[in-house]
This record gives sequence, C-alpha cells and structure tokens, in this order.
Amino acid sequence: MTQRIRAQFAFLLEADKLRSVERQNLILNCSRRENSAEHSWHLALYALVLAPFAAPEVEISRVIQMLLLHDLVEIDAGDHPISDAVDWDAVAAAEQAAAKRLFGLLPADQGAALQALWQEFEQAETADAQFAKRLDHCQPIFQTLYGETPLAEHIEVVRNNLFDGRAAALEQSFPEAFCHGMELLGHEVAHDSSALTRRLPFLNEVDALKSILRATRLGDGSRQENSAEHSWHIMLYGWILAEHAQEAIDPARVLRMLLLHDIVEVDAGDTPIHGAQDPAAQAEQEALEQAAATRLFGLLPPEQAQEFHALWCEFEAAETADAVFAKSIDRVQPVLLNLLNGGGSWLDYDVSLAQVDSRVGTKVTLGAPAVWTHVRAEITPWFARHGRS
Repeated sequence: MTQRIRAQFAFLLEADKLRSVERQNLILNCSRRENSAEHSWHLALYALVLAPFAAPEVEISRVIQMLLLHDLVEIDAGDHPISDAVDWDAVAAAEQAAAKRLFGLLPADQGAALQALWQEFEQAETADAQFAKRLDHCQPIFQTLYGETPLAEHIEVVRNNLFDGRAAALEQSFPEAFCHGMELLGHEVAHDSSALTRRLPFLNEVDALKSILRATRLGDGSRQENSAEHSWHIMLYGWILAEHAQEAIDPARVLRMLLLHDIVEVDAGDTPIHGAQDPAAQAEQEALEQAAATRLFGLLPPEQAQEFHALWCEFEAAETADAVFAKSIDRVQPVLLNLLNGGGSWLDYDVSLAQVDSRVGTKVTLGAPAVWTHVRAEITPWFARHGRS
C-alpha cells in the first residue's frame, strides 16, 4: 500500500506543474492569460452544464474525466495556439512521450487506464471523446467573445477558427454553439440557440473563480493558487485516491461535488483554514456562501440550478459518504503543496503539527484514513526540523 499511494502522490504533485503552462486565451476579465489547469476545470464545468446537448450514449462522467486530464501532456510538450505555424507531427510525438512519462508515474493499472482515456480523447472516435472535443473547441470562442476587452487579434483567431478552422465542424456537431459564436461576431443566423445562451451566464460568471486567490502557494512557491485551478487539482486527487475512501463512494458524484464546491467563492471569497477561527466570523462567512450559492446556481435553468445547489449543500453538510470523502480530499491537497513549497501557509500562519492534526487530520481521517497516515508521515519531519511539533 505504501508504494502504491506514494506513486499516486508522485503523479498528483507532478500534475501541479500544469498551472504554470500559459495558454493564448485570456481569462474573461482580460487581465491575464489563462493557464491549462484552470482551463481544464472550466471545461469540466462546461461538460456538466452542457450535458443536455450530448447524445444519449454519451457518459458525462467520462467526458469530465477526459477533460480533467486532456492537457496534462502540456507539462512537457507545452501549449500550442491553433493560429501558430507549428509542426503538428512533432507536437503529437512530444505529447505521446509526455503521456507515457506522466501516466507512468502512477501504479500500473491506474496509469494504463488514464493513458487509454487520454488516447481516446486524442483519437476522437467515440461519442464521449467527440463531445469532449466539441467543448474544447467552443469554450475558447465564448471566453474570447464574452471577454471584457478582448484583443482584436484574438477575435480574428476566433473568426478564422469558425470559418475555416477546427471549430467550423461545430456547425454540424454543435449548431447552437456555432450559431451563437457567429451571432457574437455580428452575423445574422436563423438557428435558435436559446437553450445554450440560458446556460452561458453561469459559465461566464464563474470564470471569476480564476481570480480568487487562496492562502496556499503552488508547489514551486512562485505564487498563490487560485480557486479554479485548486478545484481542478483536487478533482484529480479525488479521482486517483478514491480507492482509499473509508466507505463505499460514487467517484463520479465526488468529482461533481469537487467541481462545484468552491464556486461560491466568486461572491464570498476564500477563507484560509489556518486563519482566524472566530465563531461569529465563521457564521458570517457561511451566510455569505449560502447567498452566493443561491445567486450563482440561480443563473442556470431551474432543474440544473436545483440539482447543482443540492450537490453543493450535500458537500457542505458532509453527512454522506461521498461528501465526507470529498471534504477529506479538499483538506489534504494544500498540505502536500505546503510540503512541496517549503512550508507555505504553515509559515504564514505560524502553524504547528498539532494544529494540522486538529484542523486537517481529523477531517481527512474521517473519509480517507490511509491517506492521512501516509501524508502525516510525510510532513512530520518538516515540523520536527522547524520546531513546530
């Protein structure tokens, strides 16, 4: 078990590097470029929200998994904008090598399963992969055209993409997306895209999660992580570590919880786990988050709004096996990042090992005791060296 869980964490910590891969697209407020980790989170959310547009045979849970890992190879191979002159055969070879290395960090069974899923996405022959590809093609279009101050050259990339590029296929495979993109470019279209446009306000609004900073820094210590890329990373954690759950869980539901769990921070902000523990402040924060959930999920059509809000409430209550495990995973990821970056928020908040045990360990042990046994053994030497036992 020790060797297996060690391999799982080696993969999860290596995956952290995807946050340092910048894409051409800007985030919606146009303040900076998007990175590939937060892009992957947003695409997973697109899959959940736009599930009604999928063919009946599409399994949305598999689509979400594909989109979580589809860009991991960019850690080694980098991102390549579609508008650049690139040797695509060389890129494909580099990505195959990256997939072999990255998924090879996992235990053999998990590594083979994830590499096969990544390969399925790349080949785009199954219904699941084809729907995932459609989302990957349309999300950058809307992110650009709904941007606060999009760059003229980015709009031109979108225009060329819709007319002559890979997104042109959306006219047949996802006409609502194609026609709405054309509308946003100023063209008149006859197609009714209202089923899509009713959902885009939510998807656009939660893009702001990419600007919510957390106390935890990236593994390399270069900056604070944001809540969108954090959500992506803990979804990977929940997926890879699901076998260590204390009780039987539905991993697909856990991933959906983790996909949605921090969306309320768009309005309510993040609350550091090692910050002030004042009960009155905690109650005020909870009220802010409840109001945020009502507003944000209320942007969706009623049936989806109710479904997503209920899933978020289940996570918050932490009474079901799925929610207890999801909460455990949410607690453990920052611990590993702090260890990787030399202390991080433990130093910022003068945290002792006893405090980590109390605020983190007890929660993780409820849902995944084997995970905490491993993590605590990993972090104990750091606290001993720094006299913080």
